[in-house]
Amino acid sequence: MLHSLWILWALGATISLSKGGSPDQVSLSCDPMGVCDGHSRSLNSIPAGLTAAVKSLDLSNNEIVYVGNTDLQMCVNLKALILKSNEINRIDEDAFLPLGSLERLDLSYNYLSHLSSSWFRPLSSLQFLSLLGNVYKELGETSLFSHLTNLRVLRVGNIYTSKIEEKDFAGITFLEELEIDASNLQSYEPKSLKSIQNISHLILHMRQPILLPVTFVDLLNSLEYFELRDTDLHTLHFPELPVRETNPSIKKFTFRNVEITDESVNEVMTLFSYGSEFLELEFDDCTLNGIGNFDPSFMEKIKDPGKVETLIIRKLHIPQFYLFYDLSSIYALTGNVKKITIENSKVFLVPCSLSQHLKSLEYLDLSENLMVEEYLKNSACEGAWPSLQTLILRQNHLTSLEKTGETLLTLKNLTSLDISKNSFKSMPETCQWPEKMKYLNLSSTQIDSLTYCIPRTLDILDVSNNNLNLFSLILPQLKELYISRNKLKTLPDSTFLPMLLVMKISGNTINTFSKEQLESLQNLKTLEAGGNNFICSCEFLSLTQEQQALTQVLVDWPENYLCDSPSHVRGQRVQDTHLSVAECHRTALVSAVCCALLLFILLVVALCYRFHGLWYMKMMWAWLQAKRKPKKAPNRDICYDAFVSYSERDSYWVENLMVQELENFDPPFKLCLHKRDFVPGKWIIDNIIDSIEKSHKTVFVLSENFVKSEWCKYELDFSHFRLFDENNDAAILILLEPIEKKAIPQRFCKLRKIMNTKTYLEWPNDEAQQQGFWLNLRTAIKS
Repeated sequence: MLHSLWILWALGATISLSKGGSPDQVSLSCDPMGVCDGHSRSLNSIPAGLTAAVKSLDLSNNEIVYVGNTDLQMCVNLKALILKSNEINRIDEDAFLPLGSLERLDLSYNYLSHLSSSWFRPLSSLQFLSLLGNVYKELGETSLFSHLTNLRVLRVGNIYTSKIEEKDFAGITFLEELEIDASNLQSYEPKSLKSIQNISHLILHMRQPILLPVTFVDLLNSLEYFELRDTDLHTLHFPELPVRETNPSIKKFTFRNVEITDESVNEVMTLFSYGSEFLELEFDDCTLNGIGNFDPSFMEKIKDPGKVETLIIRKLHIPQFYLFYDLSSIYALTGNVKKITIENSKVFLVPCSLSQHLKSLEYLDLSENLMVEEYLKNSACEGAWPSLQTLILRQNHLTSLEKTGETLLTLKNLTSLDISKNSFKSMPETCQWPEKMKYLNLSSTQIDSLTYCIPRTLDILDVSNNNLNLFSLILPQLKELYISRNKLKTLPDSTFLPMLLVMKISGNTINTFSKEQLESLQNLKTLEAGGNNFICSCEFLSLTQEQQALTQVLVDWPENYLCDSPSHVRGQRVQDTHLSVAECHRTALVSAVCCALLLFILLVVALCYRFHGLWYMKMMWAWLQAKRKPKKAPNRDICYDAFVSYSERDSYWVENLMVQELENFDPPFKLCLHKRDFVPGKWIIDNIIDSIEKSHKTVFVLSENFVKSEWCKYELDFSHFRLFDENNDAAILILLEPIEKKAIPQRFCKLRKIMNTKTYLEWPNDEAQQQGFWLNLRTAIKS
């Protein structure tokens, strides 16, 4: 099996479709089941390399001209071979010899001028054979189909076929469908079709009806459904047959693309008389070249004028309809008719008298015609259609629901009404309808709202493809609701529809539905809600993915259920969509984040308190302010020899000893003191920064009081940034009293480092040593 699949894949992917290797031809496409498609690919021969893995081969609509002995020799498992619409004019005698399993063969619309029984002799399994549209004039010299015991569908003939002989269908006993194109038939040998004991459906193309009667005689004992196509019946003359020749098995007659005259109607009716007791008549795309002047004498030929039960007329053309007679001459044929369909035939009126004669009519379809309320009232007059149960007026010219309902009140037994595809647009508040109405179709009528014009007795309501954005009707008996392709945003309230079993609400603007909504529709067996704009929330996904019982109710699940939002899952099937934990538990996540953030803030506050974080922030702000200014003032901006930073509690020593000693020295030193030299009204931090920057040196008078002073800390801080970071000697430290290193805050790491690595001046208590101290200080300031 694996080997065969590999061969099939290789065939579909690589084989060339031309024996000559023509570069403009492409490869076959084959699926794993062995179905190969090569239609419409400009092939001029059967592809080479076909294997036993091929089960179905479609080579239609190509340019193949020849089928050789070896082309299909490996296709021993082939079930279907489609070669229609090529240019085949020659097939070797043994071309189909390996195809013992073939069930379907289509050779239609080629250029075969003769047919050989050798082609078909090996095809013992063949069920379908089409030879239509070739150029042969006769069906071979001997019987072609006698060996095809399983044949069920046969299609033969063309515009060149001129004769049918008794040998042509010899050996065939049963066919489900036989189609014969005898458009230009010149001769028919009697009993040619009589050998076929049972034909379910015969399709006969016959341009002139001259040979129709003799052909029909052979079919009387075997035919169930007779279809006549492309025929002009104006010269038809049907001889009266003996009663013994009538066949009660013919149940249906169809005339497709047939031209009939007033005179030939008589002969057609004679043809019907040989049908079964309950007969179905169909006229499709036919033309009546007459004015309804039927010969009343033809009624005498019809043995049972009331046997027609079903009448179907589609696209009937009556060129002289404006001269048409009344239809009283055919009233006798209508007494037992139960079903009438007249579509797309420009019907604008059914005469009241005809309606009254249709006493058995139960089903009437007048779709795609020209009916309006005024003429409908005449058609549905008192006593009209007394047994009518189903009326279809789809796609007519009705415009008023109120008038339509009133017009149909005469139909006491009407239960089903289809008035879809009319232009009602609006709906009155109330309407009158036949009392037994159970089904109403108002789809595609452009209505934008629903009122209690809708009868409350309905079992089925169809209002699909309109402009509805709300459903709020109370319909206690409604079992089926079709409301697709509207603008609804939510499911209808279940309290309005307690008996609802089926609801189709696809193609609206519904975003979601909840478990409570579905549970409230407790009787619902079928729900079709695909094609809406679903918001794939966690709740909606949980509802649709986890409840298996729901998916059994959703008949269009999962293909038509796609996410519209969130944007990152748009277009995905609801069944395949999965959201992250963060999206599904947003509230819990936000709460957890807030708690974590609060704990983090508390931790930061504690750490700031423990490690002087507030100080660091102040320093950062001051540093940012200082960064806006040059790191060092030019020499011409130096105003002081030294800025003195000290504690207010050490002011006596600074002002009475240090200032006196330095400023009264010759030459005098100019010192900057905050008490004396800060600019009044200026921000104190700016004063500190400016004073340090305008001073040649900065002198720090260190003491226990200095360490405890807030402003001394600031002055030391700014010098920390502006001086120590520049790696120069602008700072002079005076130790006024011994200070333990532990007393210096840890945040002044560089100050502690300098005190550990550089010499600082200590104020001596011995007066003899004080002169040396002042000498060293002056020297340090000048340096």
